[in-house]
Amino acid sequence: MFSLEPEITMTDEEFRLIRDLIYGHCGLFFDTDATYLLEKRLAKRVQFHQLSGFRDYYHFLKYNRKNDQELSDIMDILTTNETYFFRESFQLKAFTDEIIPEIKAAKQHAGDRTLRIWSAGCSSGEEPYTIAMLLLETGGFAGWNVEIVGTDISQRVIQQARKGLYSKSSFRVTDDSFIRRYFTEQEGMYRVNDRVRELVTISHLNLLDSNRIAFLGRMDVVFCRNVIIYFDLAARKKVIESFYRTLRDGGYLLLGHSESLMNLSTAFSLKHLKNDMVYQRPLPGATGGHS
Repeated sequence: MFSLEPEITMTDEEFRLIRDLIYGHCGLFFDTDATYLLEKRLAKRVQFHQLSGFRDYYHFLKYNRKNDQELSDIMDILTTNETYFFRESFQLKAFTDEIIPEIKAAKQHAGDRTLRIWSAGCSSGEEPYTIAMLLLETGGFAGWNVEIVGTDISQRVIQQARKGLYSKSSFRVTDDSFIRRYFTEQEGMYRVNDRVRELVTISHLNLLDSNRIAFLGRMDVVFCRNVIIYFDLAARKKVIESFYRTLRDGGYLLLGHSESLMNLSTAFSLKHLKNDMVYQRPLPGATGGHS
C-alpha cells in the first residue's frame, strides 16, 4: 500500500479565525463558500511549518515573530495575478487621447511640469510599463518629471515586475511595433528597455495601509483595475477614500470595466469620455460628484 499524507481539514471555527485575520491584514474577504479553497491552498503551509493543524497555524499567523513574512507569502497563494500588456484598450485610448492632453494643458497653464501616476495592484508590472510606453509614444513629456508608481501586496509579483522580463503570454494584445521599440529579446523572453523602466518605480504596499499611502504623495491619475473585486464593502470604501485623498483636484481614477463606485462613494464625478467612462475628483467649485 502507498502511504498518503493525511488530509488536513479546516473546521468552521478555524476558517472564521483565519479568514478574519487575513481580512484584518489586507482586506481580502472570503465568504463561507471559500472554506474549501482556503483549506486546500493553506494546507501546504501547515505542512511546511510542521504544524498539527489549522488551529496551530492560526496561532502561528497571530503570534509568531515570522508572521509578517508568512502573511506576505500567503498573499501570493491567495491572490490571482493574471494580467498582460495593453489590457482594456478602450480605457487606455481614453487615457492617451483625452485624459493626458487635458492634464498636460492644465499643468502647462500652471507652470507645472510634473506628472505622477499610480498603478495600484500592479501585479507583475505589465500595467505600469504599459502606461510608461503610452506616455513615451506621445512624445510630449521631454523635460518633464514623469513618475509612474506601481504597487502590489504580493512580494513575488513585485520581484517579477522589477525584473521586467516577460513571456509571450503577456503580449497577447500587444502590437509588434511596441515589442520592437520597447523590449529586448533574451533567451525566449522579452526584457523591458531602460527608457521605459526609468519612468517606473515598483514597491510593496497594502492598500488598507492608509499611513503608507499618504507617503506616496499626490497623484494625477490612479489606475486600480480588477483589484477591489477581492474586497468586501467596508474595505472597498476605505480604499476608494484613500484614492480620493491621493488624487489632485481634477485627477482621474480608472477602475476595471466591471467595477464601479456604486454604493461606495459620491465624492467622485462620473465623466463620460468618447472612449470610456471614468471617475474624476472634482475641481474646487465644481458641482458635487455622483456615481
